[in-house]
Amino acid sequence: MRWAAKLGAPGQERLILTIANAGSMSGAPAPDAPPSGPQWFGHPRQLARLFTTEMWERFGYYGMRALLTLYLAKHFLFSDRTTNGIYGGFTAMVYLTPLIGGLLADRYLGSKRSVKFGALVMALGYFLLCFGGDAARPWAMIDGVRHDVVQENVTDHPSSTGHEKRYVLIDRQKLAIHGEADGTISLVAADGHVARHVAADRFSSGGDRSSYTTALVLLALTLITVGNGFFKPNISTMVGELYRPGDTRKDAGFTIFYMGINVGALLSQTFCPLLADVIGWWAGFLLAAVGMLISWALIQFDGGRLAAFGNPPADLAKDRSLLIYAGALAVVPLIMLLFLNLMTATPVAPGGGMLGYVLALPLMGKLMFGTFLISVPAILGYAWATGNRVEFQMMVAAMVLITFNTVFWTLFEQAGSSLTLFADRNTDLHVFGAFRISAAQTQFFNAFYIVALAPFASMLWVALGRRRLEPSTPVKFGLALSGVGAGFLLLVWGSSFADAGFKVSIWWLAGLYLIHTMAELCISPVGLSMITKLSLPRIVGLMMGVWFLSIAVAQYVAGVVAQIASVDTVGGEVTNPKLSLDTYVHVFATIGWISVAIGAVLLVLAWPLRRLMHGVN
Repeated sequence: MRWAAKLGAPGQERLILTIANAGSMSGAPAPDAPPSGPQWFGHPRQLARLFTTEMWERFGYYGMRALLTLYLAKHFLFSDRTTNGIYGGFTAMVYLTPLIGGLLADRYLGSKRSVKFGALVMALGYFLLCFGGDAARPWAMIDGVRHDVVQENVTDHPSSTGHEKRYVLIDRQKLAIHGEADGTISLVAADGHVARHVAADRFSSGGDRSSYTTALVLLALTLITVGNGFFKPNISTMVGELYRPGDTRKDAGFTIFYMGINVGALLSQTFCPLLADVIGWWAGFLLAAVGMLISWALIQFDGGRLAAFGNPPADLAKDRSLLIYAGALAVVPLIMLLFLNLMTATPVAPGGGMLGYVLALPLMGKLMFGTFLISVPAILGYAWATGNRVEFQMMVAAMVLITFNTVFWTLFEQAGSSLTLFADRNTDLHVFGAFRISAAQTQFFNAFYIVALAPFASMLWVALGRRRLEPSTPVKFGLALSGVGAGFLLLVWGSSFADAGFKVSIWWLAGLYLIHTMAELCISPVGLSMITKLSLPRIVGLMMGVWFLSIAVAQYVAGVVAQIASVDTVGGEVTNPKLSLDTYVHVFATIGWISVAIGAVLLVLAWPLRRLMHGVN
């Protein structure tokens, strides 16, 4: 089997696992035979269909993801801790399931059937997100007594208007809720005097939501993760099959293919939030579902163009497809339980230490951390026992870089959680004073910068390589870590220029995404390539599994980091914008400096790591 890096999608999507069959088709011409048959920009014409299929699938996924955090926080009125926990767990599962889906396709289903099944399951998940029902009804608990919260000028849409009013109803009197800098709550009467002052630990808020619609959203997220596992690794496999062994067009073909990811992300992160704002949440998710159905239709009704690609193994004795489909649907309740456990897990008690922290982790956290912490030393032990000294040292270098990679994606993936909530609560989203975008639409910056900068980054590395000046892989990793920290520090600096409403100009957020994208281009294109070069040949597949497990762990930890930036809300809105801004600035400054420091450590370690890599770059 051959593993290929996937480049060009928002976030670490560029690193998703590609399992490509290495065997050539019977009767294939010599490796350097000229192209034959209908062409598309000098490539097999089937590439156009797979490009479009991937574009629409990513349209659906990134359109849904742009809305998800705000949907959980503002429609369902989940707390920030619960919202970020669910989001982190969901994205973690998105990076775990392709490991299984790729294996099943390789051995039993074939890539084409896997892609079609995955597309339908994901489309069903997006459709279910449309049925969120009525927005949750907010309430406030004051000194152990529950009171209704009355809302005025509040619409059930992603974007806030700034005119929303929320009052707690006490003895038929509407009292405005104002958060203070020390975390306490002032309840203000209509004439402006403080009718009541409530200690921070005596005030809490939440929402009454339908248990049915809550279960429905968890079912939707579960179906998306399962479908993603079948779709993601196998659409890329089909692209690999378009090219015969030795075809020099293959890398260029993958580059074209992955541009579809960015096109889909740019479009969906613009139009899905727009529809959600203008019409309602359901319209944004429906557009994502339509995109996913278009992706399925392109494969299902291919007019025979893909008949020779993505088929089951030729030596398969028995068709097990129905059994596999049933098994995939059978695990849905189990994954739902993992999500439910994320929602009900209690925070770690102070003073519990590392053991207390591990024991308090939700089931998903225990599963991911346990597997990762066991697999790393076990694989190194295997390399020590079965490999020579050079091979062992190269494996050590690979594991070190995998660990640092986990740190990078943990911080980079704040985009869909804490940074989106920051955009909603503490960012002036007006562009040139002419129009206003939504908080969900700010996620499009990364895809836009990738499209704009990736060609220049590629040319830069090539030019430096010709002059023997291209940085080594450890140096690129170190620059990426320092860069992602620098992005947060830029936003922290920008917060000192916040306006009277404690909102930061959108251009500071755009600057963060620019620096993060530049950092990403230092680490994203080299990760999988590094693994294939440094791993023992007999366990390359296992090392790829560890690589993607590390990314899944990073997604989960990203949710934990976002939980630290949690801000108390009433009815999905913060009661004290200043306290909200201070909280985000404190967390972003902390992780920013930590990331810069870790990046500096890796730059110092670059020289000894290069020695352990024995010429691999």
